[in-house]
Amino acid sequence: MTAVAEPRAAKGGGKASGAAPARTGWRNLSRKRIWIVARSDIRQLLEDKGFWMPMVFLGAIFFLIIPTILLLTITKIGDVQVVSQMSQTLKVLPQSAQHQIKGTSDQGRTAYALAVFLLAPVAIVVPLTISTAIGASTIVGERERGTGEFLAHSPAHEREIYLGKLIASLVPGYATTLLGFGVYSLIVNLFVGPEVGGWFFPTSQWWVLMLWVVPPFLALTLSVVLRLSARVKSTAAAQQAAGLVTLPMIGIAYSQSTGALFGAGSAGLWLGVVAWIVAIFGLSRGMRAVSRSRLLGVADGV
Repeated sequence: MTAVAEPRAAKGGGKASGAAPARTGWRNLSRKRIWIVARSDIRQLLEDKGFWMPMVFLGAIFFLIIPTILLLTITKIGDVQVVSQMSQTLKVLPQSAQHQIKGTSDQGRTAYALAVFLLAPVAIVVPLTISTAIGASTIVGERERGTGEFLAHSPAHEREIYLGKLIASLVPGYATTLLGFGVYSLIVNLFVGPEVGGWFFPTSQWWVLMLWVVPPFLALTLSVVLRLSARVKSTAAAQQAAGLVTLPMIGIAYSQSTGALFGAGSAGLWLGVVAWIVAIFGLSRGMRAVSRSRLLGVADGV
């Protein structure tokens, strides 16, 4: 059950009111209430093994198991002829990407290209998958558990509830990605570093991707998913709708992030700027979907 601050008593000794204070401006939003909503949801997720165990397993597959197998095969036990043929295929990459590839041997160049360019979209797939799974049920789940009424009559403003739910959905996916990114960096440097003259990863493009490009794509996707979660009637319907939204978003993020790594040094920065603008617009629109009537399940279309 989502916990929020206790209602304040009305002036003059009147009865306590559960209605939210009139706070329509951004400056009047309470960070404390936003954090209480987010913290309560995150605590419930951490206490649920059915949530965090698949999350850890998903991160381990993409950031640990697959990279280790591929890079170990290329650098240590790969067939020389096969690796040589793979090295020749690097010529299909853009010239800007080919100039960035380091290494003097076929194994080194192939492993470098794989680690820096071809596995980059993993950083997009993992957070989107985890966060959308959380966000899809975060609002409709309150109605199904019977806690939507408590949240609807709390003093928290609808925007504060929305932002708290957004943070609770975004943090687990992004935190898993950052942790996996650290593990992935260690694997790349251990297996590929000796082939190219030393530790080199993360590259500048990867720092931009992880800290500047991934967050807005994640926020944009969640703005749509939370809007769906507020409108649908069941968690199952929310999960199905979220899947339809997530797949194209993964495709767009996949192509754009890869293009940013292949392109010039400023490509990722500009991509991030555009993504942040679109994400802010999406979040501002998505806030309108959260209302007390929808938390109670009495709004039209719910």
